[in-house]
Amino acid sequence: MNPNLSSSAIQSLLQETLESSLKRGADGADVLYVQGTSLSLSCRNQTIEELERSEGVDLGLRVFKGKRQAIVSTSNLSKESIIGLVDRALAMAELVPEDPFCGLASKEDLAQTYGNYESSDPLEDTEETLVSEALVCERAALAVKGVSKSEGVEASWGKSLVTLATSTNFYGSYQDSSRSLSAAMIAEKNGKMERDYAFTCAIYREDMTLPETVGKEAGERTVKRLSPKKIQSTKLPIVYDPRVGSSLLGHLASAINGASIARGTSFLKDKLNKQLFSEKMIILDDPHIKRGLRSRGFDVEGIATRPLAVIEDGILKTWILDLRTARQLNLKTTGHASRGTGGIPHPSVSNFYMKAGVLTPHDLIKSLPKGLYVTELMGSSVNLVTGDYSRGAIGFMIENGEITYPVSEVTIAGNLGDMFLNLTPCNDLIHQYGIDVPTLMIEGMTIAGS
Repeated sequence: MNPNLSSSAIQSLLQETLESSLKRGADGADVLYVQGTSLSLSCRNQTIEELERSEGVDLGLRVFKGKRQAIVSTSNLSKESIIGLVDRALAMAELVPEDPFCGLASKEDLAQTYGNYESSDPLEDTEETLVSEALVCERAALAVKGVSKSEGVEASWGKSLVTLATSTNFYGSYQDSSRSLSAAMIAEKNGKMERDYAFTCAIYREDMTLPETVGKEAGERTVKRLSPKKIQSTKLPIVYDPRVGSSLLGHLASAINGASIARGTSFLKDKLNKQLFSEKMIILDDPHIKRGLRSRGFDVEGIATRPLAVIEDGILKTWILDLRTARQLNLKTTGHASRGTGGIPHPSVSNFYMKAGVLTPHDLIKSLPKGLYVTELMGSSVNLVTGDYSRGAIGFMIENGEITYPVSEVTIAGNLGDMFLNLTPCNDLIHQYGIDVPTLMIEGMTIAGS
Protein backbone atom coordinates (compact mmCIF):
# COMPACT_ATOMS: atom_id res chain seq x y z
CA MET A 1 0.00 0.00 0.00
CA ASN A 2 1.27 3.48 -0.82
CA PRO A 3 1.72 5.90 2.07
CA ASN A 4 -0.31 9.10 2.09
CA LEU A 5 1.44 11.78 0.07
CA SER A 6 2.13 15.40 0.91
CA SER A 7 0.39 18.19 -1.02
CA SER A 8 3.52 18.97 -3.03
CA ALA A 9 4.10 15.30 -3.83
CA ILE A 10 0.50 14.93 -5.04
CA GLN A 11 0.83 17.97 -7.28
CA SER A 12 4.07 16.67 -8.78
CA LEU A 13 2.57 13.21 -9.34
CA LEU A 14 -0.52 14.55 -11.10
CA GLN A 15 1.45 16.98 -13.23
CA GLU A 16 3.86 14.27 -14.32
CA THR A 17 0.95 11.96 -15.18
CA LEU A 18 -0.67 14.63 -17.34
CA GLU A 19 2.61 15.48 -19.09
CA SER A 20 3.27 11.80 -19.79
CA SER A 21 -0.24 11.40 -21.24
CA LEU A 22 0.21 14.32 -23.62
CA LYS A 23 3.72 13.27 -24.68
CA ARG A 24 2.50 9.76 -25.47
CA GLY A 25 -0.33 10.90 -27.72
CA ALA A 26 -3.32 12.12 -25.69
CA ASP A 27 -5.11 15.22 -26.95
CA GLY A 28 -6.19 16.00 -23.39
CA ALA A 29 -6.39 14.37 -19.98
CA ASP A 30 -7.46 14.76 -16.38
CA VAL A 31 -6.38 12.98 -13.22
CA LEU A 32 -8.48 12.39 -10.10
CA TYR A 33 -6.58 11.50 -6.93
CA VAL A 34 -8.26 10.29 -3.73
CA GLN A 35 -6.41 9.64 -0.48
CA GLY A 36 -8.41 8.36 2.48
CA THR A 37 -8.51 6.83 5.94
CA SER A 38 -11.54 5.18 7.52
CA LEU A 39 -12.61 3.34 10.67
CA SER A 40 -15.68 1.13 11.01
CA LEU A 41 -17.07 -0.84 13.92
CA SER A 42 -20.04 -3.08 14.63
CA CYS A 43 -21.16 -4.48 17.96
CA ARG A 44 -24.02 -6.60 19.21
CA ASN A 45 -25.12 -7.16 22.80
CA GLN A 46 -22.09 -5.27 24.16
CA THR A 47 -19.62 -7.39 22.21
CA ILE A 48 -17.46 -5.88 19.48
CA GLU A 49 -17.92 -8.03 16.36
CA GLU A 50 -15.84 -6.08 13.83
CA LEU A 51 -13.34 -3.26 14.04
CA GLU A 52 -11.60 -2.25 10.84
CA ARG A 53 -9.25 0.48 9.75
CA SER A 54 -8.28 1.13 6.16
CA GLU A 55 -5.91 3.58 4.52
CA GLY A 56 -5.36 3.93 0.83
CA VAL A 57 -4.86 6.01 -2.23
CA ASP A 58 -6.37 5.74 -5.69
CA LEU A 59 -5.59 7.56 -8.91
CA GLY A 60 -7.85 7.68 -11.96
CA LEU A 61 -6.58 8.87 -15.34
CA ARG A 62 -8.94 9.91 -18.14
CA VAL A 63 -7.43 10.48 -21.58
CA PHE A 64 -8.90 11.83 -24.81
CA LYS A 65 -7.94 11.04 -28.38
CA GLY A 66 -10.19 13.02 -30.66
CA LYS A 67 -13.72 12.18 -29.61
CA ARG A 68 -12.74 9.01 -27.79
CA GLN A 69 -12.09 8.75 -24.05
CA ALA A 70 -10.83 6.03 -21.74
CA ILE A 71 -10.37 5.80 -17.98
CA VAL A 72 -7.95 3.62 -16.02
CA SER A 73 -7.29 3.65 -12.28
CA THR A 74 -4.59 2.33 -9.97
CA SER A 75 -3.52 2.34 -6.34
CA ASN A 76 0.13 1.75 -7.27
CA LEU A 77 1.80 5.14 -7.61
CA SER A 78 5.25 4.03 -8.63
CA LYS A 79 6.76 5.64 -11.74
CA GLU A 80 6.62 2.37 -13.65
CA SER A 81 2.97 1.86 -12.72
CA ILE A 82 1.99 5.35 -13.88
CA ILE A 83 3.73 4.87 -17.24
CA GLY A 84 1.86 1.58 -17.67
CA LEU A 85 -1.37 3.30 -16.66
CA VAL A 86 -0.92 5.95 -19.35
CA ASP A 87 -0.15 3.36 -22.00
CA ARG A 88 -3.20 1.26 -21.10
CA ALA A 89 -5.49 4.28 -21.16
CA LEU A 90 -4.22 5.37 -24.58
CA ALA A 91 -4.56 1.87 -25.97
CA MET A 92 -8.14 1.67 -24.73
CA ALA A 93 -8.94 5.07 -26.25
CA GLU A 94 -8.01 3.66 -29.67
CA LEU A 95 -10.61 0.90 -29.34
CA VAL A 96 -13.69 2.59 -27.86
CA PRO A 97 -16.34 4.17 -30.09
CA GLU A 98 -16.42 7.93 -30.61
CA ASP A 99 -18.50 10.02 -28.24
CA PRO A 100 -19.35 13.40 -29.79
CA PHE A 101 -20.22 14.85 -26.38
CA CYS A 102 -17.13 13.92 -24.37
CA GLY A 103 -14.32 16.34 -23.61
CA LEU A 104 -12.74 18.60 -21.03
CA ALA A 105 -14.16 21.92 -19.91
CA SER A 106 -12.90 24.98 -21.73
CA LYS A 107 -10.45 27.10 -19.75
CA GLU A 108 -12.90 29.96 -19.34
CA ASP A 109 -15.45 27.63 -17.69
CA LEU A 110 -13.04 26.27 -15.07
CA ALA A 111 -13.33 27.34 -11.44
CA GLN A 112 -10.99 30.19 -10.58
CA THR A 113 -11.61 30.17 -6.83
CA TYR A 114 -13.58 28.00 -4.48
CA GLY A 115 -14.48 28.60 -0.87
CA ASN A 116 -14.14 26.77 2.42
CA TYR A 117 -17.36 25.04 3.40
CA GLU A 118 -16.05 23.38 6.59
CA SER A 119 -16.26 19.98 4.94
CA SER A 120 -13.53 18.44 7.10
CA ASP A 121 -13.33 18.24 10.89
CA PRO A 122 -9.69 18.43 12.07
CA LEU A 123 -10.66 16.23 15.02
CA GLU A 124 -10.01 12.59 14.11
CA ASP A 125 -11.82 9.70 15.75
CA THR A 126 -9.92 6.79 17.25
CA GLU A 127 -10.79 3.14 17.63
CA GLU A 128 -11.34 3.77 21.35
CA THR A 129 -13.80 6.58 20.58
CA LEU A 130 -15.90 4.42 18.28
CA VAL A 131 -15.93 1.52 20.75
CA SER A 132 -17.00 3.76 23.62
CA GLU A 133 -19.77 5.44 21.62
CA ALA A 134 -21.14 2.18 20.26
CA LEU A 135 -21.32 0.56 23.69
CA VAL A 136 -22.96 3.62 25.27
CA CYS A 137 -25.48 3.77 22.43
CA GLU A 138 -26.39 0.10 22.72
CA ARG A 139 -26.71 0.19 26.52
CA ALA A 140 -29.16 3.08 26.22
CA ALA A 141 -31.21 1.17 23.65
CA LEU A 142 -31.28 -2.06 25.64
CA ALA A 143 -32.38 -0.12 28.73
CA VAL A 144 -35.65 0.87 27.04
CA LYS A 145 -38.46 -1.21 28.54
CA GLY A 146 -39.72 -3.72 25.99
CA VAL A 147 -36.51 -4.04 23.95
CA SER A 148 -35.54 -7.71 23.91
CA LYS A 149 -32.20 -7.61 22.11
CA SER A 150 -29.94 -5.66 19.84
CA GLU A 151 -29.79 -6.24 16.11
CA GLY A 152 -26.56 -4.29 16.10
CA VAL A 153 -24.85 -0.93 16.47
CA GLU A 154 -22.51 0.47 13.85
CA ALA A 155 -20.11 3.39 14.09
CA SER A 156 -17.82 4.84 11.46
CA TRP A 157 -15.46 7.70 10.77
CA GLY A 158 -13.53 8.66 7.68
CA LYS A 159 -11.59 11.44 6.03
CA SER A 160 -10.37 11.91 2.49
CA LEU A 161 -8.42 14.27 0.30
CA VAL A 162 -9.71 14.74 -3.25
CA THR A 163 -7.54 16.39 -5.89
CA LEU A 164 -8.30 17.05 -9.56
CA ALA A 165 -5.81 18.17 -12.21
CA THR A 166 -6.49 18.69 -15.92
CA SER A 167 -4.37 19.33 -19.00
CA THR A 168 -6.23 22.64 -19.33
CA ASN A 169 -4.35 23.89 -16.24
CA PHE A 170 -6.98 23.33 -13.58
CA TYR A 171 -5.72 22.16 -10.21
CA GLY A 172 -8.01 21.93 -7.21
CA SER A 173 -8.09 20.06 -3.94
CA TYR A 174 -10.39 19.72 -0.95
CA GLN A 175 -10.70 17.58 2.18
CA ASP A 176 -13.82 16.04 3.60
CA SER A 177 -14.69 13.92 6.60
CA SER A 178 -17.75 12.15 7.97
CA ARG A 179 -18.83 10.15 10.97
CA SER A 180 -21.96 8.15 11.68
CA LEU A 181 -23.61 6.09 14.41
CA SER A 182 -26.66 3.85 14.02
CA ALA A 183 -28.53 1.39 16.21
CA ALA A 184 -31.18 -1.20 15.32
CA MET A 185 -33.16 -2.92 18.06
CA ILE A 186 -35.64 -5.79 18.34
CA ALA A 187 -38.70 -6.00 20.57
CA GLU A 188 -40.93 -9.03 21.03
CA LYS A 189 -44.52 -9.50 22.16
CA ASN A 190 -46.71 -12.61 21.96
CA GLY A 191 -44.05 -14.39 19.93
CA LYS A 192 -43.88 -11.70 17.25
CA MET A 193 -40.87 -9.44 16.75
CA GLU A 194 -40.50 -5.91 15.45
CA ARG A 195 -37.40 -3.84 14.68
CA ASP A 196 -36.59 -0.20 14.18
CA TYR A 197 -33.53 2.01 14.17
CA ALA A 198 -32.07 5.46 14.80
CA PHE A 199 -29.17 7.16 13.09
CA THR A 200 -26.95 10.22 13.23
CA CYS A 201 -24.39 11.47 10.71
CA ALA A 202 -22.32 14.65 10.55
CA ILE A 203 -18.97 16.07 9.50
CA TYR A 204 -18.09 17.62 12.87
CA ARG A 205 -18.24 15.63 16.08
CA GLU A 206 -20.01 18.48 17.86
CA ASP A 207 -22.91 18.21 15.40
CA MET A 208 -23.55 14.51 16.13
CA THR A 209 -26.53 13.42 18.23
CA LEU A 210 -25.32 12.01 21.55
CA PRO A 211 -24.85 8.20 21.52
CA GLU A 212 -27.25 7.66 24.41
CA THR A 213 -29.91 9.70 22.60
CA VAL A 214 -29.52 7.63 19.43
CA GLY A 215 -29.80 4.42 21.44
CA LYS A 216 -32.85 5.55 23.38
CA GLU A 217 -34.57 6.70 20.20
CA ALA A 218 -33.89 3.36 18.50
CA GLY A 219 -35.32 1.47 21.47
CA GLU A 220 -38.41 3.64 21.80
CA ARG A 221 -39.18 3.49 18.10
CA THR A 222 -38.92 -0.29 18.15
CA VAL A 223 -41.25 -0.75 21.12
CA LYS A 224 -43.85 1.53 19.59
CA ARG A 225 -44.09 -0.81 16.61
CA LEU A 226 -45.22 -3.81 18.67
CA SER A 227 -48.60 -5.41 17.90
CA PRO A 228 -49.19 -3.79 14.50
CA LYS A 229 -52.60 -4.02 12.91
CA LYS A 230 -53.69 -4.47 9.34
CA ILE A 231 -56.03 -1.98 7.73
CA GLN A 232 -58.45 -2.23 4.86
CA SER A 233 -57.67 -0.79 1.45
CA THR A 234 -58.65 2.85 1.20
CA LYS A 235 -57.53 6.34 0.17
CA LEU A 236 -56.01 8.53 2.86
CA PRO A 237 -53.56 11.38 3.37
CA ILE A 238 -50.02 10.01 3.83
CA VAL A 239 -47.66 11.76 6.23
CA TYR A 240 -44.01 10.95 5.57
CA ASP A 241 -41.50 11.02 8.41
CA PRO A 242 -38.42 12.99 7.21
CA ARG A 243 -36.21 9.91 7.22
CA VAL A 244 -38.41 8.29 4.54
CA GLY A 245 -39.74 11.46 2.92
CA SER A 246 -36.27 12.17 1.59
CA SER A 247 -36.75 9.26 -0.83
CA LEU A 248 -39.34 11.35 -2.70
CA LEU A 249 -36.72 14.01 -3.30
CA GLY A 250 -34.39 11.24 -4.43
CA HIS A 251 -36.93 10.24 -7.07
CA LEU A 252 -37.12 13.86 -8.21
CA ALA A 253 -33.32 14.04 -8.44
CA SER A 254 -33.27 10.94 -10.64
CA ALA A 255 -36.07 12.22 -12.85
CA ILE A 256 -34.32 15.58 -13.54
CA ASN A 257 -30.88 14.05 -13.97
CA GLY A 258 -29.42 15.16 -17.29
CA ALA A 259 -28.62 11.58 -18.30
CA SER A 260 -32.30 10.57 -18.01
CA ILE A 261 -33.45 13.70 -19.82
CA ALA A 262 -30.94 13.21 -22.66
CA ARG A 263 -32.12 9.61 -23.08
CA GLY A 264 -35.76 10.67 -22.93
CA THR A 265 -36.47 8.17 -20.16
CA SER A 266 -37.91 10.49 -17.50
CA PHE A 267 -41.58 11.24 -16.91
CA LEU A 268 -40.50 14.87 -16.42
CA LYS A 269 -38.69 15.24 -19.76
CA ASP A 270 -41.27 17.77 -21.03
CA LYS A 271 -41.79 19.59 -17.72
CA LEU A 272 -38.99 22.19 -17.74
CA ASN A 273 -40.39 25.63 -16.79
CA LYS A 274 -43.74 24.05 -15.94
CA GLN A 275 -45.64 23.74 -12.66
CA LEU A 276 -44.61 20.61 -10.80
CA PHE A 277 -45.39 21.47 -7.17
CA SER A 278 -47.70 23.90 -5.38
CA GLU A 279 -47.01 27.58 -5.98
CA LYS A 280 -45.10 28.19 -2.72
CA MET A 281 -42.75 25.22 -3.06
CA ILE A 282 -38.98 25.79 -3.23
CA ILE A 283 -36.40 23.02 -3.72
CA LEU A 284 -32.71 23.89 -3.76
CA ASP A 285 -29.41 22.24 -4.52
CA ASP A 286 -26.75 24.03 -2.49
CA PRO A 287 -23.15 22.74 -2.54
CA HIS A 288 -22.06 25.72 -0.41
CA ILE A 289 -23.80 24.85 2.87
CA LYS A 290 -21.35 25.11 5.74
CA ARG A 291 -20.73 21.60 7.10
CA GLY A 292 -23.07 20.16 4.47
CA LEU A 293 -22.54 16.44 3.89
CA ARG A 294 -22.13 17.01 0.13
CA SER A 295 -20.62 20.49 0.02
CA ARG A 296 -17.86 21.18 -2.51
CA GLY A 297 -16.37 24.15 -4.32
CA PHE A 298 -15.88 22.49 -7.71
CA ASP A 299 -17.11 19.36 -9.44
CA VAL A 300 -14.95 16.58 -10.89
CA GLU A 301 -14.71 18.40 -14.22
CA GLY A 302 -13.27 21.51 -12.56
CA ILE A 303 -16.47 23.54 -12.88
CA ALA A 304 -17.27 25.95 -10.04
CA THR A 305 -20.33 24.87 -8.07
CA ARG A 306 -23.12 27.26 -7.13
CA PRO A 307 -26.44 27.19 -5.27
CA LEU A 308 -29.24 26.30 -7.67
CA ALA A 309 -33.00 26.82 -7.42
CA VAL A 310 -34.36 23.61 -8.90
CA ILE A 311 -37.99 24.24 -8.03
CA GLU A 312 -39.05 27.87 -7.61
CA ASP A 313 -42.67 28.76 -6.81
CA GLY A 314 -43.46 25.18 -7.75
CA ILE A 315 -41.95 25.49 -11.24
CA LEU A 316 -39.16 23.21 -12.47
CA LYS A 317 -36.31 25.56 -13.41
CA THR A 318 -33.38 23.35 -14.38
CA TRP A 319 -31.96 19.91 -15.01
CA ILE A 320 -28.98 18.52 -13.09
CA LEU A 321 -26.13 18.52 -15.62
CA ASP A 322 -22.50 17.66 -16.17
CA LEU A 323 -20.57 18.65 -19.30
CA ARG A 324 -21.60 15.67 -21.40
CA THR A 325 -25.34 15.85 -20.71
CA ALA A 326 -25.28 19.64 -21.10
CA ARG A 327 -23.75 19.24 -24.56
CA GLN A 328 -26.36 16.65 -25.48
CA LEU A 329 -29.13 19.06 -24.50
CA ASN A 330 -27.40 22.15 -25.93
CA LEU A 331 -27.23 23.72 -22.46
CA LYS A 332 -24.52 24.76 -20.01
CA THR A 333 -23.36 22.44 -17.24
CA THR A 334 -24.74 23.18 -13.79
CA GLY A 335 -21.51 22.01 -12.15
CA HIS A 336 -22.87 18.67 -10.94
CA ALA A 337 -20.36 16.21 -12.39
CA SER A 338 -19.48 13.36 -10.05
CA ARG A 339 -17.25 10.31 -10.52
CA GLY A 340 -15.03 7.81 -8.83
CA THR A 341 -11.47 7.26 -9.96
CA GLY A 342 -12.53 4.42 -12.25
CA GLY A 343 -15.65 5.83 -13.90
CA ILE A 344 -16.72 8.55 -16.30
CA PRO A 345 -18.41 11.70 -14.96
CA HIS A 346 -22.17 11.68 -14.46
CA PRO A 347 -24.61 14.26 -13.03
CA SER A 348 -25.36 14.05 -9.32
CA VAL A 349 -26.99 16.40 -6.80
CA SER A 350 -25.11 17.84 -3.83
CA ASN A 351 -27.00 19.11 -0.75
CA PHE A 352 -30.49 18.70 -2.19
CA TYR A 353 -33.38 19.83 -0.01
CA MET A 354 -36.93 21.11 0.18
CA LYS A 355 -37.46 24.37 2.03
CA ALA A 356 -39.57 24.16 5.15
CA GLY A 357 -43.21 25.09 5.18
CA VAL A 358 -45.24 26.84 7.88
CA LEU A 359 -47.16 24.11 9.73
CA THR A 360 -45.61 22.18 12.60
CA PRO A 361 -45.89 18.39 12.29
CA HIS A 362 -48.09 18.48 15.40
CA ASP A 363 -50.52 20.96 13.83
CA LEU A 364 -50.54 19.04 10.54
CA ILE A 365 -51.44 15.78 12.26
CA LYS A 366 -54.02 17.57 14.43
CA SER A 367 -55.77 18.70 11.26
CA LEU A 368 -56.30 15.15 9.97
CA PRO A 369 -59.44 13.17 10.88
CA LYS A 370 -57.70 10.11 9.46
CA GLY A 371 -54.37 9.34 7.80
CA LEU A 372 -51.28 7.16 7.79
CA TYR A 373 -47.95 8.27 9.27
CA VAL A 374 -45.21 6.37 7.40
CA THR A 375 -41.91 5.65 9.17
CA GLU A 376 -40.41 2.99 6.93
CA LEU A 377 -40.63 2.05 3.25
CA MET A 378 -39.83 -1.34 1.75
CA GLY A 379 -39.21 -2.59 -1.74
CA SER A 380 -39.11 -0.23 -4.69
CA SER A 381 -41.60 -0.18 -7.49
CA VAL A 382 -41.06 3.32 -8.79
CA ASN A 383 -41.18 3.72 -12.56
CA LEU A 384 -39.34 6.93 -13.47
CA VAL A 385 -40.44 6.61 -17.10
CA THR A 386 -44.13 6.90 -16.17
CA GLY A 387 -43.93 8.27 -12.60
CA ASP A 388 -45.94 5.35 -11.22
CA TYR A 389 -45.18 4.84 -7.52
CA SER A 390 -45.81 1.83 -5.26
CA ARG A 391 -43.96 1.06 -2.02
CA GLY A 392 -44.49 -1.26 0.91
CA ALA A 393 -44.95 0.79 4.07
CA ILE A 394 -44.89 0.57 7.86
CA GLY A 395 -46.16 3.28 10.15
CA PHE A 396 -48.94 4.44 12.45
CA MET A 397 -52.61 5.22 12.01
CA ILE A 398 -53.73 8.81 12.50
CA GLU A 399 -57.25 9.15 13.96
CA ASN A 400 -58.93 12.36 15.03
CA GLY A 401 -55.67 14.25 14.93
CA GLU A 402 -53.70 11.75 17.01
CA ILE A 403 -51.11 9.09 16.16
CA THR A 404 -52.63 5.84 17.43
CA TYR A 405 -51.75 2.20 16.70
CA PRO A 406 -48.93 0.75 14.55
CA VAL A 407 -49.75 -0.47 11.04
CA SER A 408 -47.89 -2.98 8.86
CA GLU A 409 -48.30 -4.94 5.64
CA VAL A 410 -49.67 -2.11 3.54
CA THR A 411 -48.71 -0.71 0.16
CA ILE A 412 -49.02 2.97 -0.72
CA ALA A 413 -49.43 3.93 -4.35
CA GLY A 414 -49.87 6.90 -6.64
CA ASN A 415 -48.15 8.77 -9.43
CA LEU A 416 -45.21 11.01 -8.63
CA GLY A 417 -46.59 13.80 -10.80
CA ASP A 418 -49.83 13.90 -8.79
CA MET A 419 -47.97 13.37 -5.52
CA PHE A 420 -45.68 16.34 -6.11
CA LEU A 421 -48.66 18.61 -6.87
CA ASN A 422 -50.47 17.56 -3.69
CA LEU A 423 -47.51 17.75 -1.31
CA THR A 424 -47.43 19.92 1.83
CA PRO A 425 -44.16 20.45 3.76
CA CYS A 426 -43.96 21.11 7.50
CA ASN A 427 -41.51 23.44 9.25
CA ASP A 428 -39.10 20.87 10.72
CA LEU A 429 -36.37 20.65 8.07
CA ILE A 430 -33.00 19.44 9.38
CA HIS A 431 -29.96 18.86 7.15
CA GLN A 432 -28.93 15.34 8.12
CA TYR A 433 -28.80 13.04 5.08
CA GLY A 434 -27.58 15.16 2.15
CA ILE A 435 -31.02 14.81 0.55
CA ASP A 436 -33.40 16.33 3.09
CA VAL A 437 -37.05 17.18 3.55
CA PRO A 438 -39.23 18.19 6.48
CA THR A 439 -42.23 16.11 7.47
CA LEU A 440 -44.45 15.86 4.37
CA MET A 441 -48.10 15.19 3.70
CA ILE A 442 -49.55 13.96 0.40
CA GLU A 443 -53.31 13.88 0.09
CA GLY A 444 -55.42 11.18 -1.48
CA MET A 445 -52.94 8.32 -1.93
CA THR A 446 -54.13 4.77 -2.41
CA ILE A 447 -53.47 2.33 0.45
CA ALA A 448 -53.66 -1.38 -0.32
CA GLY A 449 -54.26 -3.31 2.89
CA SER A 450 -56.08 -6.46 3.85
